[in-house]
Amino acid sequence: MESTLYHGSNKIVEHPSLTGGQIHNDFGQGFYCTPDMQMACEWACGAREQAFVNCYSLEPGFSLEICDLSKANYHVLNWLALLLRNRVFETRHSVPSAIKAYILETFLPDVSFFDIIRGYRADDSYFSIASAFIEGSITLGQLSAALKLGELGEQVFLQSEKAFEALVFTTALPVDRERYLPRRMERDEKARTAFRKMRENTADGILAIDIFREKWTNEDERLR
Repeated sequence: MESTLYHGSNKIVEHPSLTGGQIHNDFGQGFYCTPDMQMACEWACGAREQAFVNCYSLEPGFSLEICDLSKANYHVLNWLALLLRNRVFETRHSVPSAIKAYILETFLPDVSFFDIIRGYRADDSYFSIASAFIEGSITLGQLSAALKLGELGEQVFLQSEKAFEALVFTTALPVDRERYLPRRMERDEKARTAFRKMRENTADGILAIDIFREKWTNEDERLR
């Protein structure tokens, strides 16, 4: 785990708090960072007049419990289940609703005892990819591949008081929006374009309805 983390924002955040974030973010309410400073600069450049990258260090000696969703003991449906639990996601038909319920019941990992969660970040364009899988318009293989579209990067989510005790603010730097906002928009458009091309290709593969009908479990070898 990297010792330096960054948080892009429209303000300086010297004292992040466990309850300061939005409830319906990817992994729930907490504090979201990235080990990639350039990515944090892009994330800071939303519809705002000013942007900052806040820099922090994770102090050693706290023995933090870290859930890394990229490790072999996790798979894409674990990430998806966490997303479905926390993000607002309404299905329009009964079958996708049943699929959503099954994924939550079967693949939602217990992350309550972890101090930090590390995994893919799902902004609006990436959340539409997750929705497309539930609705049945892309396969499991395409969902896995789509996570790498646009090189969105990983996020580090702090969710315990112990993690916040280990996080030390070091400095905040202004972000050049004229430089980083176009980069953010280009990255997002790259992901959307690649996803549109992916959906145009009718590929044979495993759909969400197959997982639901066949009652896959976490131990299924096809998820590895």
